[in-house]
Amino acid sequence: MNDELQHLKNLGKTSAQWLHAVGIHTASDLRRLGAVDAYRAVKNRGFRASKVLLYAIEGALLDMHWNDIPAERKEALNKQLESISSRLKS
Repeated sequence: MNDELQHLKNLGKTSAQWLHAVGIHTASDLRRLGAVDAYRAVKNRGFRASKVLLYAIEGALLDMHWNDIPAERKEALNKQLESISSRLKS
């Protein structure tokens, strides 16, 4: 099987399967949704994904290793995630 997601940096078999399970099948799907919403979709589906998946998705979108994403960008992703979570709890 030629899985487009697995050809993106940082995304392997498991992360691609999780993304497929939530309806993300292409790089275009992933770009449209963005890292935070894609990560939230995976978590909301019940998969036990760590924050590394959030960074891996962002890195895939930026074509860089997740560990090379600047700390400021990781912090911004986390704040965006927390903001969404807070709004949903209110």
